[in-house]
Amino acid sequence: MSTHRPATQSDVAKAAGVSTATVSRVLNQPDSVRPAQREKVETAIHALNYVADAAARTLASKRSASIGAVIPTLAHDIFAHGISAFENTLKQANYSLLLATSDYDLNQELAQVRTLIERGVDGILLVGQIHHPQVYELLRQRQIPFVESWAYRSDPDYPCVGIENYQAGRLAPLYLIDQGHQHIGVISGLAKANDRVQARLKGFRDVINENNLILTESNIIECEFGVQAGRHACRQLLSTQPRPSAIVCYNDVLATGALLECLATGIKVPSEVAIIGFDDLPLSANLFPSLTSVRIPFDQMGSHAAQFLLDEIAGKAPSKNTQVEVKLVIRQSA
Repeated sequence: MSTHRPATQSDVAKAAGVSTATVSRVLNQPDSVRPAQREKVETAIHALNYVADAAARTLASKRSASIGAVIPTLAHDIFAHGISAFENTLKQANYSLLLATSDYDLNQELAQVRTLIERGVDGILLVGQIHHPQVYELLRQRQIPFVESWAYRSDPDYPCVGIENYQAGRLAPLYLIDQGHQHIGVISGLAKANDRVQARLKGFRDVINENNLILTESNIIECEFGVQAGRHACRQLLSTQPRPSAIVCYNDVLATGALLECLATGIKVPSEVAIIGFDDLPLSANLFPSLTSVRIPFDQMGSHAAQFLLDEIAGKAPSKNTQVEVKLVIRQSA
């Protein structure tokens, strides 16, 4: 064989001493091939550096064996953990992941969805339940399965796998009130175009109102994602009067910033200011004091979302909505 051209299925078949049909089955339905034959083909594939022609495979099967995902950003661990589990589940079914980001911009998300459709993906994962109307129209026209993740509703307009963000947003203030706190501040990500943040903040406000506590808008700070942003927001809250005796942060990175700001200024946590985070990232248990946080099972969410799409593609009619449960993990900070 010439070294100047890519190896073909025929080259692999010849090297392995099998038919091209057997090579095709190893690539597309490996479990249907006897282990000994499969090993011969896989050895030949590696020896020849063979790469399947995705375009040809798509034409033959009407499927690309790829699934797209559009997430807001790669900068947040909250997406990294969930997408990792999502991809691992796809891999087990011999599907690959095409990943794009929207930077919390609905128009950019629309453009990314359009690109993924042009690439021939068999399904798409979206984050949240606020999207450009054209996203839904494009997916409907082309009959592409999709699932909305990181958010759950019992009566969704579209399939969803995620947490009930309103209820999750209530856990921290309810606990703090039960501990005797009456002045509670909030540090949150930006609510614009982010239905998860909006729902959590509504849950917080409703808890405060239901318990007849006073909440001023100066005690609710929305900011960019980041430790420094969390520190700055905490500094603002601690300058208000009356000073909050507790702070709820609606992600752990902001909570880490708030904790560091208190430590840097000599404010004792939790005796002077209690702090609760949201997500329960791996870092949170290892801070000092360790961070009380609302635990989100990102692994479950990612794997359930992937399995939904795989089942939908296979025509198995999976459940249209799956809720993953959250819980408040009590540690030293509150």
